Amino acid sequence: MNYEAGMFGRQERLEFTGEETTRKSRRWLWIVAAAIVVVGALAFFMMSGSKSEAPKGAAGKAGPADASQSQIPTVTVATPGRRTIETIVTGTGSLAARREMPVGVVGEGGVVTRVLVEPGSWVGKGAVLATVDRSVQAQTAESLAASVRVAQADARLAQSELDRAQRLVSNGFISKADIDRKTATRDQAQARVRVAQAQLAETQARNRRLDIRAPEAGLVLTRQVEPGQIVSGGSGVLFRMAMAGQMELRTQLSEVDLQRLRPGAQAQVTPTGTTQTFKGEVWQVSPVIDPQTRQGIARVSLSYDPALRPGGFASARIIAGGLTAVMLPQSAVQSDNDGNFVYIIDDKNQAVRRGVTTGDVSEAGVAITGGLNGSERVVLTAGAFLNPGQKVIPNLQKSK
Repeated sequence: MNYEAGMFGRQERLEFTGEETTRKSRRWLWIVAAAIVVVGALAFFMMSGSKSEAPKGAAGKAGPADASQSQIPTVTVATPGRRTIETIVTGTGSLAARREMPVGVVGEGGVVTRVLVEPGSWVGKGAVLATVDRSVQAQTAESLAASVRVAQADARLAQSELDRAQRLVSNGFISKADIDRKTATRDQAQARVRVAQAQLAETQARNRRLDIRAPEAGLVLTRQVEPGQIVSGGSGVLFRMAMAGQMELRTQLSEVDLQRLRPGAQAQVTPTGTTQTFKGEVWQVSPVIDPQTRQGIARVSLSYDPALRPGGFASARIIAGGLTAVMLPQSAVQSDNDGNFVYIIDDKNQAVRRGVTTGDVSEAGVAITGGLNGSERVVLTAGAFLNPGQKVIPNLQKSK
């Protein structure tokens, strides 16, 4: 019996423990459910409270019309008008003398005795740049000068004899034949004077050609001769000069840009390495196009300035002309298979597609050469998100 009683008591304890565990589980379930209800109630009150903050009048008046109004997009529009737009052609190239003059030996040459100029020197027309030794040529010139004096003395003597004979011919002391002979002698003497003078002048001219002279006034660019150097007609170029110091920019341009240029077009040239800008004008447009590069040369004349060094690199901004057109930002112009177009806003604030013809594109925007007269309200942004006939709220932007 004790054994059965023990078993029975143990069974009662197990049953009690199971019931207690079940009650604890149910209690936790009720606690979790209550917490969920409390959180839901708080959320509901918070949402209802935020809605109650809205103005009562506005809440009472809200309706389908306001809902549709809130869905209408707002777009930025402008009335661009028309203005004069300059056509700008840009290019790069090298600086050079507009008229470069190579100077070499004209005469027979010899040993250079003096060089009188340096690169950067300004000289006049005929100025001596360098001299060549002429010791032998000087002696020849002196000999010919003496021959001239001898011939002149003979001519004076022949003239005197002729004058005396003419005074005696009337008395019969001298025949007419003698007068003719003396006249011929006088003429021969005078001819010998002229021959001697011509020979002297030729020698003097040759001696002057020993001086290396500037063919025209201008700026000396390079010097390739030193004293003691032996030079001759085959020595090549000894000096290079820029006539009147005039410079130019030779810029390579595409054949399309060349078609726009005309002589006289104004230009601004900026040498590499400086921010200084020089004014010039196009004086020649290449009449031929390189078949390999499809480019030609435009030559921009420039006045002399120390910053303009031949051989240097520079950029040019050339005003090729101008036209009156509508200017729009690039964001306003759209394109598809049908071409370029913009959206304008009509009197009913509806988007209307308008096809346009575009011109040059620059930093200022896109030139519209056809399709607009400038009085329309043109959508500047968000045009890609509009559809024809769509209602919008225009936000007018003042034209700059």
